[in-house]
Amino acid sequence: MVRRRCVGVDVQRRHVGDVAGPYSWWSWRGKAFDNDAGWRIDYQLATRRLAATVTDVFVGRAPTYAERWSDHAPVVADYALEPA
Repeated sequence: MVRRRCVGVDVQRRHVGDVAGPYSWWSWRGKAFDNDAGWRIDYQLATRRLAATVTDVFVGRAPTYAERWSDHAPVVADYALEPA
């Protein structure tokens, strides 16, 4: 069996475009979270075919510094899939 190399599509970047953020990680130090000075280090990767079905992508960022439970926030993608 021959396997093709699968290169994942960054569905968040495809959905929001080539812009800074949205970030999914902030340092605990300073005011990084409050100033939204983060890094984009969490991803949703998909095949091109699956990425084409994305309807929404967002980062589940806590509303305030006091309410966050981690230095990361989940990257959530919604897909419009047809039943098998």
